[in-house]
Amino acid sequence: MTATVYRVQVIDRALSIVNLLASSDHSLGACEVGEKLDLNKSTIHRLLAVLEHHRYVERDILSGKYRLGLKLAELGNIALSRFDLQAAARPFVERLVEETGETAHLGILQQNEVISLVNVETQHSVRTPSTVGRRSPIHCTSQGKLLVAFSPPSQIDQILRAYRFSEFTKKTIRHAGAYRNELAKVRQLGFAVDDEEFEEGLRCIGAPVRDHTGKVVAAISIAGPTFRVTPERRSLLIEKVIAAARDLSAVLGCHRGAPSLL
Repeated sequence: MTATVYRVQVIDRALSIVNLLASSDHSLGACEVGEKLDLNKSTIHRLLAVLEHHRYVERDILSGKYRLGLKLAELGNIALSRFDLQAAARPFVERLVEETGETAHLGILQQNEVISLVNVETQHSVRTPSTVGRRSPIHCTSQGKLLVAFSPPSQIDQILRAYRFSEFTKKTIRHAGAYRNELAKVRQLGFAVDDEEFEEGLRCIGAPVRDHTGKVVAAISIAGPTFRVTPERRSLLIEKVIAAARDLSAVLGCHRGAPSLL
């Protein structure tokens, strides 16, 4: 079956303007843009006004013509930094697999979900398969708990205002109050655990990754079956995950001490 691309006309037209300006070696007037895209004058002016307001395009004061805005450069820098994070993180994710024998991941918070940036699987026959780009819930994963716990209070309030606590297992947190208590615990300990909350028979342990400002920008974690990630191994595994997070944070310019195990 051929996939159908969902298109919103106004967004499609706005992006066409951005792409046109990107492909042009000089600034373009509104009429030129309209002619090239076969759009009427009033539509072009409205779209350009919105794009200019959000700094995706800029208008030259003297000529009145348009060029790409600095907002796109800012977004490009953000995207680039995340690709750099992937490259910087991979050796530490691989190290976690070697040290713990479990699958390891690196994820970031995006649109109230955890997005997997790096994934390295264990060689054990029983393992948790995952792929880069996979989306996971924030309320029942170790990475999700971490990324929300260390977000600004106003952002946490905004996330929880309309968040739906889907139930995956009998251990899944299902209420905002219980989740807030869990977040407070995560902030106190400096690490997070998913104890069969997302999938029965699966335990995960995660720790926060910080940038040069001390801000938590990602979470690194391991995931394994409960018969390997046992209470007897808990302290050792937590230590390894925290160490990997601390060392990756140092590469990103953060030199805060790792939290002590309680």
